Amino acid sequence: MKRSDIITILFIALMSVVVAYFAANAIIGKPSSKSVTVRTATPISADIQQPDPAVFNKEAINPTVEVEIGDSNTDGDK
Repeated sequence: MKRSDIITILFIALMSVVVAYFAANAIIGKPSSKSVTVRTATPISADIQQPDPAVFNKEAINPTVEVEIGDSNTDGDK
């Protein structure tokens, strides 16, 4: 390679870096110096509360029980 080719490649690379820097600043921008208020998490306690008796009671529907609707004959005979 000639010396002028190397200088041209370096010039193009330098200009690409400069353009990329300004383009990134224009798109992303600079970080804000404003303060932000953040909610803190509530601590988890070891106390266990009893579930609502209106929902969890002996007469409540059990969704794990298999329910068959209609004819329960599985071998095809009627």
